[in-house]
Amino acid sequence: MYTILVVDDSPFIVDVFVTMLERGGYRTVAAYGGEECIEILKTVTPDLILLDIMMEPIDGWQTLERIKENPATKEIPVLMLTAKQLTPIEAQEYGIYIEDYVLKPITHRELYDAIEHVLSRRQAIKSDMDMAKQSGFDAEIISEYARLSKSIDVNRRLMKILETTYNFNDSKVRVSDEISRAIKSMEMNIKFQETRLQQIKGEMSGTPSPGTPT
Repeated sequence: MYTILVVDDSPFIVDVFVTMLERGGYRTVAAYGGEECIEILKTVTPDLILLDIMMEPIDGWQTLERIKENPATKEIPVLMLTAKQLTPIEAQEYGIYIEDYVLKPITHRELYDAIEHVLSRRQAIKSDMDMAKQSGFDAEIISEYARLSKSIDVNRRLMKILETTYNFNDSKVRVSDEISRAIKSMEMNIKFQETRLQQIKGEMSGTPSPGTPT
């Protein structure tokens, strides 16, 4: 049974998601704000944190930074669960820290699917890393493989949210230059990461990836 820490400064919202999660078979811990979240993490290590953004006195992004700055908690996966629309700037700045970004309101099934996707991805990457270690691959290459595998998946999911939010595939919708540049930068970064990941996979399998000198 996985333990999920639910963080929101609204007791009503916390209670709603605690009930949803317990119905899904998860064990839950409640934190009514960022400060309480940080305090709870001193004694509890959940399998995943559901973190709201719009909180006071410290918001979700500030709470996220404190979680990731602490060596004892930085590896805990964080899923942002919020009513706040994601911006390209936030996607670029915080994408490396989060596992997913889910918008409220959300159904039971959507919430369970998001959580299971995060936990399954982490397990799959861990299994790949263990196999690579057993095969004697360089630790830095294995670490880069894990980082890229997670980053590409997260950024693809963030891009889908941005596409829905800003409708930038609709020629009738005008998007500001700043937003347009940020989105193009994300797209280029994803392509670069995908190319590098294919190179690493080629090295691990002993098969050169396309464009790799033989």
